[in-house]
Formats: sequence, structure tokens, C-alpha cells
Amino acid sequence: MSGARAILVTGGAGYIGAHTAKALAEAGYRPVVYDDLSAGHVEAVRWGELVRGDIRDTAALTAAMTAHGAEAVVHFAGLISVAESVRRPDLFYDVNVDGTRSVLSAMLDAGVGRIVFSSSAAVYGNAPSGADGVIPEDNPKAPASPYGDTKLVGELAIEAYCRAFGLSGVALRYFNASGADASGLIGEAHDPETHLIPLAVDAAMGRRGPLTLFGADYPTPDGTCVRDYIHVTDLAEAHVAAVKLGLDAGAFRAFNVGTGQGFSVRQIIDAVTRAAGRAVPSVVGPRRPGDPASLVADVRRARADLGWRPSRSGLDEIVGSAVAWHSSPAYGRRDPPRA
Repeated sequence: MSGARAILVTGGAGYIGAHTAKALAEAGYRPVVYDDLSAGHVEAVRWGELVRGDIRDTAALTAAMTAHGAEAVVHFAGLISVAESVRRPDLFYDVNVDGTRSVLSAMLDAGVGRIVFSSSAAVYGNAPSGADGVIPEDNPKAPASPYGDTKLVGELAIEAYCRAFGLSGVALRYFNASGADASGLIGEAHDPETHLIPLAVDAAMGRRGPLTLFGADYPTPDGTCVRDYIHVTDLAEAHVAAVKLGLDAGAFRAFNVGTGQGFSVRQIIDAVTRAAGRAVPSVVGPRRPGDPASLVADVRRARADLGWRPSRSGLDEIVGSAVAWHSSPAYGRRDPPRA
């Protein structure tokens, strides 16, 4: 694989980053993982070399890009907890905004021309959906949390750098990444865990107390939040498609990455109960700041222009893969994140 084209994957020891490194390797690229291991896991770096570093260290980033001859960057590294962003917006602007600026500066210094950015449906916030109930890419942007703000600022910075310096950029606005790789080698293992499906699985398995439903009085069919869940392997393949996308210098494109179908928190609980064969104990708590009632993607642009469509994102397939991962030897012996 020494002659393969190198792609620097920031945050590649994390959940989506590790799955994307695998997908890049399977597509014939040479992923190079750049991660400080503050939230990722070293044993998840199975596809490509690990370079340990902080994305705010522009000189180290430049050196890594130059040494490995990177032709593109897939940029995942950042803080992701909506609730934490409300408590500590200073951290999120430092890591997510200044870190993205550092990545862009390093790309200019190293002569790297393409960036694929890990963005989020959080950029839409509480803006109303389109007439058909899904959110298109040109929907108004109204982030409801500092996390969403930092993702939107990241997109705007990338677009400005593309226009000014001749880079090309793609932002993928994820909805809810979920599930685990079929190999059982990698899956979701955040610390602390904040995502619904792994929390529900662990509650069913007795590894934690009852699952808290943050609000049951939303204007949705059963009162709980509705989200669009995308299998992480499908999401990883969208990143490969974005790396391959033909774009002129100076161009920037944004794509929603989801399924176009939403499921409520209670529907997720029912799916976990089916897959695990055990009930999910739960309690209802207050709403969390920054949680919109419903986020469902309009995915027509990604299908038409990226040539991508999900193939593993049925709800029972997603949840079944998560239960299998949480029951696997690899999950049981994973190392904790290191500061």
C-alpha cells in the first residue's frame, strides 16, 4: 500500500474516523491518522499509521501532511457533546473553531488542496423543516447550541479559504451516526457516552442505570425527539465519495448525510429491546438545552451529486450491529481514552 494516495484523517482514532479510515483503505487509499487520543482509542487505529498530535498545533499538522504526502484531509477531530458545549462554549470555540483554522493553515503550508469536513445537522438547529418535513441543505441555519455554532463557523471558514486560496472543500452534515462495523473490531465507545443507542444498549445489558428520556412533551407523535439515524459504515462511505468528488479549485459543497426517515427515542428503545432481547429500563427527565424536536435529512443532493446512498441503515440493522459490538470481545477490552 506504500504507493497509495495518502489521506490525513484528523480524529481518526475516534468512532466515525476509525470507520472512515477503514473505508478509505478498502477504497485503495492510505489513511494516516492524526489524533491526540484524548477521546479516541489507539486500538481503533487498524488501517494506517498513527501520528499523535493536537489539531491546534499547526506546525505538527504541516509536518505530518508533508511527511506523508497527503493529498487531502478528512477532518473529524473536535468536541461533540451538545450539553457540554452549553456549559463550556470556550472549549468548543478553542478546539472546534481554532482547530479547524489550524488544519486549514497547515493545508496551505503543506500544499494540500482538498478537505472533507465533519459537520452536523446541528447547524440547522430549530429552523423549520421544508414543506415535506425534511431539511434540505439550503434550509435556514439556526444552531441551538454552541456546538452547532462551531460547526457552522467551521463550514464558513472552509468556504472562505476555498474561495480565497483555491482549496476545494466538502462539508458532510451528519444526522445521527450509529451502529458498528460488521467485523466487530471497531464501534462506538465514547467516554463519557452521550449518544442514545449505546446508552440504551448498555441500560438493557445492565451496565448502567435506567436510560433518561430528555423530554417527553415535544410536538412529535409520541412526545420524544425524532432523529434520522445513519449507519456509521454508510457514513464512512460518504466520506470516500466526498474525497473522490470532482471539484474545481475554489469550490465548496455541503451535503446532508442521513436516510430521510426519522425515528423517535421511544422507537429506538423498542428496537434495542428487540435486538438485545431485554427491556430497556427508562425514566423521563427534563428537556436538554439545544435539542430540537425533529431533525430528518433531505438526502437528494448527496444521492445525485455524490452518487451515494445508504445500504445498511435500516433501524433494526443499525441497532443489531450496536448490540453485537457491545457484546464483542473488542468492546470489552478497549482502552480508556487518554488525556
